[in-house]
Amino acid sequence: MKISTKGRYGLTIMMELAAKFGDGPISLKSIAEKNQLSEHYLEQLVAPLRNAGLVKSVRGAYGGYILSKEAEQITAGDVIRVLEGPISPVDFTEEDDPAKRDLWLRIRDSIALVLDSTTLADLINFKDEGALDNYMFYI
Repeated sequence: MKISTKGRYGLTIMMELAAKFGDGPISLKSIAEKNQLSEHYLEQLVAPLRNAGLVKSVRGAYGGYILSKEAEQITAGDVIRVLEGPISPVDFTEEDDPAKRDLWLRIRDSIALVLDSTTLADLINFKDEGALDNYMFYI
């Protein structure tokens, strides 16, 4: 399964909203500028997220978008399914070889487990333990 720019940029939107949760609405323009993305493309992505009830829009001069619930309650799987559709590495039928079908099901279930157990809060709080500031370099 390959996640397209829809899924990746959609997660970017949601992570930005999660990071600012409680601070009021965030404009797509500010998200686009911060992440060097097309505001027009983000507008296309936020509509299905709003329709799915993951974000709310706020109108007005200081409007924008907010998460509809706390970051701990929204998973990466929620976002990916809205923007990418069902999670499946391949299309298969009941007529397929049972061993291959079992493999595809296990792969699908493993991907779903990771996506569904990773919240937006997890993503915004992720710390890279291998960061360069942990090392001393000598020349």
